[in-house]
Amino acid sequence: MRTLKIIEHMSLDGVIQSSGEDGFPYAEWTVPYRTPAGRDLLLAEHGERFDLLLGRRTYDMWSGFWPKAPSSPFADRLNAATKFVATHRPESLEWGPFQGVGPDIVESIRRIKSQDGPNLILSGSSTLTSTLLEHGLADEVLLILYPVVLGTGKRFYAERTPARSLELVSTKAIPSGIILTNYKFAGPLKSA
Repeated sequence: MRTLKIIEHMSLDGVIQSSGEDGFPYAEWTVPYRTPAGRDLLLAEHGERFDLLLGRRTYDMWSGFWPKAPSSPFADRLNAATKFVATHRPESLEWGPFQGVGPDIVESIRRIKSQDGPNLILSGSSTLTSTLLEHGLADEVLLILYPVVLGTGKRFYAERTPARSLELVSTKAIPSGIILTNYKFAGPLKSA
């Protein structure tokens, strides 16, 4: 059985949007904080081998960049990963290897997780992230927290996300101010 890990770059106020789509005014806000140390930590968090779970918008953005990127450990691993894409148009996918998730996203992800293969990583894809959290399909989450407040943009948690408890796995800080915090989902919210 595969583990599904959400990896999100996030502002202090919970914004995960980083592209200029939908009139978002702060495209590429993570760039000033990127360092070789951060890249190495992120590469280690992904692991040697993994598959990707992507929403269609994230797939389209990434497929315009990563196949043409110079060879590097990160680019090579992303390009080699099977991309499971939530899309209504699987015939238009080109960056492979790929597979359309299917019309019933929740059941399709359950099926993919139950198969043998490398762990799954979801990054970006705010709508898909909300669906995973709502249906308890994510096993872990790595929040890459940046020292900024954006005030607007797509958020990590949607309003319908059920309350959950998480268990801290690890925390790492890098000198640029980024904090990487890894959690495992521990079940329903524990209250007093």
